[in-house]
Parts: sequence; structure tokens; C-alpha cells
Amino acid sequence: MSLNLEVLDILKKTAIFYVKNINFIIFTFLASLPFYFVMVYFEILFQKTIAETPEIIPLLPFHEQHYLFSFPIYADTNVAVKSFSKDYLPVLLQLIFIYLAPLHVLELCSSALTVDFASKLLSEENSMSLKDMFKRSIDISILKGTFKTSLYTLFLSSCLLIAFPWTASNCYSFFRVFGSYVFYVICIIALAKLLMMYLEWSAIWNMSIVVSILEGVYGIGALRVSYFFSRGNQRRGLLLMLVFFVLRHCLRLSCVSFRCYKGGYGIFLQIGFLIVVNTLKWVSCLIHYNDCKERKMEKKVDEELGEGLENDSSQEASR
Repeated sequence: MSLNLEVLDILKKTAIFYVKNINFIIFTFLASLPFYFVMVYFEILFQKTIAETPEIIPLLPFHEQHYLFSFPIYADTNVAVKSFSKDYLPVLLQLIFIYLAPLHVLELCSSALTVDFASKLLSEENSMSLKDMFKRSIDISILKGTFKTSLYTLFLSSCLLIAFPWTASNCYSFFRVFGSYVFYVICIIALAKLLMMYLEWSAIWNMSIVVSILEGVYGIGALRVSYFFSRGNQRRGLLLMLVFFVLRHCLRLSCVSFRCYKGGYGIFLQIGFLIVVNTLKWVSCLIHYNDCKERKMEKKVDEELGEGLENDSSQEASR
């Protein structure tokens, strides 16, 4: 493993590794099939909800209704009036449940297998056959410990994600009350700062999953180890997560704009590309972790050599 890798070096190394290991591509695709099908259902609901957001916002309890201008004089009584609690709230609760339960578990299993076999392939000179990959499956005890770590990361990421709508709603309220575009600018700056914070911490959380799989350290201990190795490399981790964040959301927004959620093969292609992007993300996290670890070890050796030289020079001076 070469030292002092930058973001482009990590991405290049990830792409070369992925293209050269055809068996790894097939294995990760087959291992991700349960995650794939649940993700298809989740994305259809999620993208439909995004498309209907302009209709949902006026139905929210805290949204101010202007009844004088909301309905025309000759309203069509045959049009069904939608309700947030009856039409949209059950869908939102269903999305939250899918995200927190089956989607989280299936993504964890897929990412754990990806990191485990990518680590083996990077450390071994000979490539593994597809049969060997299925035989040398990850230890169930490691998977259980990694699940414990993932619960901490899920809780922390969910808390930070809640801050996005809370910040946006507060800035929108100030903008409506005071009518100044200064609050609009403040809202954009605050959301951008939150996004940078989220991406920076995502790199640490993802590294903690890698630590759990490779080092056997779980829970808070994995987060501590990950934070220790990430110190001094936060900017690189942030940029790495930003690349995959942009890729994921460009795929999602393009699918929403073409209304793939209404039917056709577009949604299946999008999730297929998302699975590939997710695999590349975890391989890059593995390479990022290995490089951070080697940097720390190299720094520690340099410090020990420096202390040894200082002790030798002090002993010679005392003579």
C-alpha cells in the first residue's frame, strides 16, 4: 500500500481494483440482491414523495393557509381534498421504518462482505475464485459486532440528518416574518455547513465500520479508533464522501426528473448503478483507512526514532 494517497489516488486505486476483479463484481452483486430489491421499493416511495413535496407542504399543520386565495370561486367539488395525516403521513412513517430496519441491516451485510473480501483481495497476490468467496464467508461474530457499531453510527447520522429540516424550517420562518433575503442567504450557508459536517463525520462513521470488520473492535471503541486514525485526514475524508454523495444524488435526481418511479426500467437501472457506487464507496473507505493507519504508524516510528536519537545524544553529552 502506497503512502500519502490523495483523493484522486484513492478513487483511481478503487476503480482499478474494481475493474480487475470480475469475480468480486459478481460476488458483491449477488450479495447485494436482497438490498437491491428493498432499495427499489424504498426509492419508488421516496422519489414519489419528493415529487409530491409541493403538494405536501401546504398540508402541514404549521403551514399558514390563505383561504381567501387558496380556492377559486367556482371550485370543482369532485376533486378529492387530500389530508396530510391520511394520505402522506403513513407513507412517511413507512419510509422511516424501511430506512431504519430492513434497509439498514441489508446494507450493512452487503458493505461488510464488500469490505471483508476487498481487504482479502488487496492483501493477497492471487485473485480469489467465485467459489472461494462463497466458501470463505465472513464470521458471524464479526457481523454481530459490526451491527453494534452500525447502531451507533445510525443514531448519530439520524440526529444530524434531523438538523437539516429543522434548520431549513427555522430559516424559512424568519424569512416569512422579516421578509429579508439575508435570512435566505443565512439558510443556505447553514445548510452548506451542516452538509460539510455530515460528510466529514460520515467518513469517520464509515471508517468505524471498516475498523469493526478488520480489527474486531466494536461500538464506541471502533468510533474512537476511527477518530484517532482520521485526525489530520478530515479534509480528505470529506472530499471522498462528497464525491459519492454527488454521484448518489445525481442518479436519484435524474430519476425523479424523468419520473422513473411511475414505471419502466429506469428505477431498476438507477438502483443498479447505486449498488455499484455503494461498492466503490466501501472499497475507497477501506483504502482510505489503510492509508490513514500507515500514516499514523509511520509517524509513531518517526517519533520513536527521534526520541531514541535524543536519548543517545543526551547520554553522549553526559559522558
